[in-house]
Amino acid sequence: MMLRLILASFRTVIAVTVAVLATWIAAWAVTVVAWRDPRSPLIERVIDRWSTIILAVAGVSLTVHGRENVEPGRSYVVVSNHQSSFDIPAHFLALPMPIRFLAKKELFRIPIFSTALRAIGIVEVDRQAGAVVHQHINSQAAEVMRRGHSILVFAEGTRYLDGQVRQFKRGAFSIAIESGLPILPVIVNGGHLAWPKHHPILGGPITVMISKPIETSALVHKDVSMLRDQTKDEIERMIGAVG
Repeated sequence: MMLRLILASFRTVIAVTVAVLATWIAAWAVTVVAWRDPRSPLIERVIDRWSTIILAVAGVSLTVHGRENVEPGRSYVVVSNHQSSFDIPAHFLALPMPIRFLAKKELFRIPIFSTALRAIGIVEVDRQAGAVVHQHINSQAAEVMRRGHSILVFAEGTRYLDGQVRQFKRGAFSIAIESGLPILPVIVNGGHLAWPKHHPILGGPITVMISKPIETSALVHKDVSMLRDQTKDEIERMIGAVG
């Protein structure tokens, strides 16, 4: 048992080292490409390659269901639960369209990495700013959509390592209604087990399931809570379906 733990810890150190190196290389690459052409398809290829490396070195296998529910060429507000740091690369690989996501402002303090995030259109979120930040987020999200991308929002606001779904915040649904874009409910399942808290062993299966879109074009601002609850119900149904 002790030998197994030592070997697992060593493998984790190697995986983290490779992941950090891959992240810096990808950050430089997308920054250079985005500086020349922010809509270049090469950006998506770099992101996909980075995502593949991150999951592979961690020993994570990915299974995807429901890609047929995504209409090619259409943008969505993707709403998902959040279980681990593997969720971002899992969504990049699972969803058959270019996506950008909401990221906490602390990530934008990391040299080089922050430049890459801004270059490709990741939306910066200050959790402490309160209501004043919503207009700023909406304007950033609108720019993402003008580029023809979809935006991914982890509606719980943070990740929970027990796999349970918590209360959804309203922001994603306000963005969807204001933009007229459909909500695309998505679940990720298994991330909390592939990267357990305070545990040196990484790896395991992760499942991503994509539901049918929820149209928002006929909705108005007073429907935000209804849309949030409808989406949460669908996500909880899918999690129950995959166990």
